[in-house]
Amino acid sequence: MLFHLLQVGLDSAATEMAETTAMAAQAAPQQVEQSYSLIEMAAKGGWLMIVLAILSIIAIYIFGKKWWMIHKAQQVDKNFMRDIRDYIHEGKVKSALSLCEKYDSPVARLVEKGIERIGRPLTDIQTAVENIGNVEIARLEKGLPTLATIAGGAPMIGFLGTVLGMVQAFFNMANAGNNIDITLLSSGIYTAMITTVGGLIVGILGYFGYNYLTAQISNLMFKMETATIDFIDLLHEPADNEEEK
Repeated sequence: MLFHLLQVGLDSAATEMAETTAMAAQAAPQQVEQSYSLIEMAAKGGWLMIVLAILSIIAIYIFGKKWWMIHKAQQVDKNFMRDIRDYIHEGKVKSALSLCEKYDSPVARLVEKGIERIGRPLTDIQTAVENIGNVEIARLEKGLPTLATIAGGAPMIGFLGTVLGMVQAFFNMANAGNNIDITLLSSGIYTAMITTVGGLIVGILGYFGYNYLTAQISNLMFKMETATIDFIDLLHEPADNEEEK
């Protein structure tokens, strides 16, 4: 009998505890996990994100265009100068010019300009070749200052957006008076930091892209200088420079 009473009491206590736990769980606020896509996060950054998006498109366009130009400029046969030397020694000037026209490359255009000046003083030939080299380098470097400006300016624009967002967040808190809520400040900071992230992403991509293109242009300049020296040395060699009939 006593055992039966104890068992009933334990069951009642367990039931009451379960009900209390369930009520507490229902009364507790449920946290809902929020997730945002990249587009939604960018939209929260405000109008400055549009500016950063435009800058990113410009940077990608400049990088792609310059990469393709440099890639084409480097497409010269490794035996190009040897073939030019053979043609010049054999007096086949027209064949040498045709070989230069075959390649859409600064190196080929340098040599072509030098061949066209054959018969003039070497100083005149070297000056003409160097002038063409300067024009080719200027053509390849066109647009790089814009890319460098984007690389340096995008993070500053992002930081400006962050500062403006912080000012707006504190302004909202000041207007809230005694109804200050921590979420009012945290959401404002969250929105403000998005512009900094966007600016850093655009700036980093522009920075690495600029340095990569600069390095490739430097390599191409070295090839152009080597080709110029080889061509000038070629003109010093004894050869029959009569034009091909």
